[in-house]
Amino acid sequence: MDTANQRIKVLQHDLAKIEKRKTAAADGSDDDDDDDDLDDTEGLKVELIELQEQVAAYKAKLDEYEKNKKWNVDNMFQVKEERTIINPGAGKTNYTATGYAQPKDTIEPPVPSKSVQKKEPVKAPVAETQEESVGASKPAVAAVAPTVAKPTASKAVTTLGPAKQPVDVGAFETYPEFTEKYAETIEMFMQIPDFEGSKDYLLKYGDILLQENAANYLLLASLEDEMNGHREKMKRTARQSQFISSIAELAKTLNTHPGNCITPLFTRLEQREHLQEFLAGCKVFTDRIVERAVVKKAEIDAEREAADAKDLSEIPKEERLGPGGLDPLEVIETLPKEMVEAFESRDVDQLKQALSSLDPEDAEYHMKRCVDSGLWTANA
Repeated sequence: MDTANQRIKVLQHDLAKIEKRKTAAADGSDDDDDDDDLDDTEGLKVELIELQEQVAAYKAKLDEYEKNKKWNVDNMFQVKEERTIINPGAGKTNYTATGYAQPKDTIEPPVPSKSVQKKEPVKAPVAETQEESVGASKPAVAAVAPTVAKPTASKAVTTLGPAKQPVDVGAFETYPEFTEKYAETIEMFMQIPDFEGSKDYLLKYGDILLQENAANYLLLASLEDEMNGHREKMKRTARQSQFISSIAELAKTLNTHPGNCITPLFTRLEQREHLQEFLAGCKVFTDRIVERAVVKKAEIDAEREAADAKDLSEIPKEERLGPGGLDPLEVIETLPKEMVEAFESRDVDQLKQALSSLDPEDAEYHMKRCVDSGLWTANA
């Protein structure tokens, strides 16, 4: 076929050349009378026609073959380029020994809805067993009346389920950065009310939610909700936490990435026996959260009383100055007796009575000094 096409091109070129010379001879512009080098025009035309017919017949035969041939794996595809790609992460696991997902630097968190309020990130917790987390751990909680602020964990764990799980310390190295980046993602997960929605969200954002840091965030959020009196919210958060810890436990047993255990877990929960077992685990978790919240509140109150009972005279003056730069010891010595007694007894009603007995200008003057010295917190 290629040879015939090449010959056709040669013949077409020769015929064009002959035709050009004939035109030049008719015009008298060609002085070369030697026509021996010109081929027989008729012979060239005959040969050209025969070759074109052969090529046309060959192409028709090929078209018929392509139309009626059977397709198979060898003729359905065309190899454009052969390349061998080596995965630099081949042979490496992307999950921890405890069944949680390894952190990834390239995870993009979802865009939070306007109704979700981001909580302040908590400090990186110290690894311990889950039994210690609710029993003997002491996460420092900022004591701000009238509500309890976000727990700042010095100790925490990933799960409070019945089984004990050692925590991989390495997962906590970037905990503050994790909460800063993904707090909204976890908060959105905490708000999901049903099993199906939770499964879909885990399938979409499992690389974030199945990390140990996410489990710790859920634990601390449960404790915070209980300490602030949000019992129903705590129960929902505790259930979401148990989804994570159950998936991690299953992944640890199967020695696989926890993302592979999301669907199997929720499939198991469709069975009554496994559902009852899961709900029982949630009950154990919430009971221990309630117990821990009581203990933690008592610890906060004790710390607050100890701080209040400390003699201010033992504190250097530059450290005890209030927000307005006044020394509380110097201010309290200038207050009326009734106000001093109210501060010592911490009786707000008594303080109000003392202020009402004063001239309005004097009352305003003394209260401003109390605020500037730190004896009284504005808007308290």
